[in-house]
Amino acid sequence: MNTVRYLTILGSTGSIGDSTLDVVARHPDRFKVVALTANNNVEKMLQQCQRFCPRYAVMLDASSATKLSQALRTAGLDTEVLSGIESFETVASLSEVDIVMAAIVGAAGIRPTFAAAQSGKLVLLANKETLVMAGRIFMNLIEQHGATLMPIDSEHNAIYQSLPHQFNGNLSIGGVSHILLTASGGPFRQAPLASLEQVTPAQACAHPNWDMGRKISVDSATMMNKGLEVIEAHWLFNAAPEQIQVVIHPQSVIHSMVQYIDGSVIAQLGNPDMRTPIAHAMGYPDRIDSGVAPLNMFEVAHLDFERPDFERFPCLRLAYEALAVGGSMPTILNAANEIAVESFLNEKIPFTAIPLMIEHVMQAISHEEITTLDDVLKADNLARTEAYEWLANLK
Repeated sequence: MNTVRYLTILGSTGSIGDSTLDVVARHPDRFKVVALTANNNVEKMLQQCQRFCPRYAVMLDASSATKLSQALRTAGLDTEVLSGIESFETVASLSEVDIVMAAIVGAAGIRPTFAAAQSGKLVLLANKETLVMAGRIFMNLIEQHGATLMPIDSEHNAIYQSLPHQFNGNLSIGGVSHILLTASGGPFRQAPLASLEQVTPAQACAHPNWDMGRKISVDSATMMNKGLEVIEAHWLFNAAPEQIQVVIHPQSVIHSMVQYIDGSVIAQLGNPDMRTPIAHAMGYPDRIDSGVAPLNMFEVAHLDFERPDFERFPCLRLAYEALAVGGSMPTILNAANEIAVESFLNEKIPFTAIPLMIEHVMQAISHEEITTLDDVLKADNLARTEAYEWLANLK
């Protein structure tokens, strides 16, 4: 008989949260939701509370928490409503919680994800920024507090599945030569370079294979998403930058690969659906139903691979450069990218200005060594301030 595992979902109203709850609903004998968190989507949080009856619902926005509390009382539910980032940290570290799904997009997800690690939880990491901005600190926390880390990004989860069994963090002992991170290339992989300046937010968010939020969709279009994943892979798998190779694979069927010194390449394949890596991590070491349709190789028919072009995807180059510099530079890169994408989505800058803003901020701010979370947040704040100043001077 399966033991029930208790779950907090950080970012339950986003796409990863939706997929996680779908997996939970398929296995009511295995998983019980203790806490759900969101920013300000009251309507969706109410629906989730009605279906999963968590003990806690946490809204980052205080006014949204008040509205949710009133709606829950009207619905006759006794879920306790909390608000603020401190409450996110509280529900990430509850003693009764076994698993924390860290799915808050952006730097806002770092503190509660740290809280989960410090509480020795099984951390299912879908928040890129935790490793991009504070990789060394976070990995140390995982080790110091006996927490377990499972990657949820489809690419990193695929690598995890393709590495030697019980991988101990040493690629050479495992016989690994390279990690091959696959990328779809986004919607503009073959678009004329001259046309990119006219790209609209709607076009950038129209990913050819994956259903993702707007920010992540833009990151995929610029391939900053893949650049951040390169930095993540460095920390997750103790891989040197030169051991991490990006491979454009338009079909998004191979989610990533591991190349071994004996010439073998082991890959993880599947339909592009985030429920697969989520179910893998939640059920590990068991395999559980994810609700994803089996991959039909005859429909796939062929698989294509291309080398990424840094002229077309300068954000990928900037990510490699930030990783090479180290220290606070990946934090600076990430913060500048968040402001650049926000500015593009709000139609304040053209698509082609996203890497220009990022590169300016990286050149304007000197990198520092990172030893504490305060160091990370300071670098993040400096980069955001510089990015907004660049935006103001653009006019």
